Amino acid sequence: MFLVTGATGNVGRNVVERLLDRGEKVRALVRDPRRANLPAGVEPVEGDLSRPDTLAAALDGVTAVFLFAVPGSGPAFVEAAQRAGVERVVLLSSNGVDDTAAEQANPIAAYHAEIEQALRAADLNWTFLRSAHMATNALPWAGQTRAGDVVRAPYAGATSAPIHEADLAEVAVVALTEDGHAGQVYALSGPQSLTAAEQVTLIGQALGRPLVYQELTPEVAREQMSRFMPPFVLDTLFEQWEQSVGRPAQVYDTVQRLTGRPARTFAQWALDRAADFS
Repeated sequence: MFLVTGATGNVGRNVVERLLDRGEKVRALVRDPRRANLPAGVEPVEGDLSRPDTLAAALDGVTAVFLFAVPGSGPAFVEAAQRAGVERVVLLSSNGVDDTAAEQANPIAAYHAEIEQALRAADLNWTFLRSAHMATNALPWAGQTRAGDVVRAPYAGATSAPIHEADLAEVAVVALTEDGHAGQVYALSGPQSLTAAEQVTLIGQALGRPLVYQELTPEVAREQMSRFMPPFVLDTLFEQWEQSVGRPAQVYDTVQRLTGRPARTFAQWALDRAADFS
């Protein structure tokens, strides 16, 4: 039995589907099973990583877990997983984690590092998937592309190597179902460094209409984004964007090495998610 946390999210749902395709038994940890809209064959169980009292039932009989963790959830999850006899945990972590740092550079890296440390100290076989920028980070532009042909956002020249959520899921399933990945830390990215403006152009090509990236000043963009994003996330994003301008993003071949096929391009992701933008 495989337990998938974050099962209704972009990556988790792909993990669920790929495990089902392999004929595996899949359980999904969800806040509300009635609204989860999971594929047939999945066993939904009500629970939340931030509510440790719900974990025992969710982990009962589980062999391996895909962990999409929330801040502060590491110690309680590890304790529950060990009591349940879980053998393998694959954590979707962040490539912002720095193993050499006494203190992580930002809160996002810090909470992922805390969960990693809890797993390292446990009697579990763990694998860390340290993801770079996810292609789904482009989805906040969708409201603008549905309304017109201009995307207004800061740092047009900020670079990243966006990774398709399906690639993250396929690597996760490899680590969950195959031997040889215990104790491994995998850095993951898409196959190409792109600026934010280039990503918008590729989304336009997927939609069959040209899109324009109109660069906002950081001050204006921050004020707008602060209406729906907490300050610690904003601080991290703006620092990363500013530092990346003019510097190609690091590209890793991990997806190809572990799955045997090239990572999907951002252009492919834009085609796959075109309905979100139109």
